[in-house]
Amino acid sequence: MNITIRKAVRQDFQALLSLIKEFSIFQKTSEKVTITLEQMIADENIFQCFVAVTVNEDIIGFASFFFTYYSWTGKALYLDDLYVTEVFRNKGIGKMLLEKVIFFATNKQCTKVRWQVSKWNANAINFYKKMGVAINEIEINCDLNLENN
Repeated sequence: MNITIRKAVRQDFQALLSLIKEFSIFQKTSEKVTITLEQMIADENIFQCFVAVTVNEDIIGFASFFFTYYSWTGKALYLDDLYVTEVFRNKGIGKMLLEKVIFFATNKQCTKVRWQVSKWNANAINFYKKMGVAINEIEINCDLNLENN
């Protein structure tokens, strides 16, 4: 399969928004998606994402991320979302996206890459474990929604 992994550009945002919504349905949390195309464009200077693209220029997966800093370990990269549309799963595309993120983080002198995985998503957990990822089952996420305050 001939897939290219590259940085997302503004022209990709509409397709990315569709994939984000598709991912939220997969995650059973579609009500949490509030991002709009206009917001993505307004935030394009901080929005970082790699996309998986077919030879026909169809975007079939993405990995969005941002830099962060942990007081215990220093500069890191946080992988916000990693998603491959269903018909292209189990073809190595998720691994290609994750490896691109890891390579990028390494080149930017990050100490680690961190992300979340849903406890119910056994396929993702097994995929990450095969790649040597340590999965922490102790910490709990905290979200404070600032849009409604």
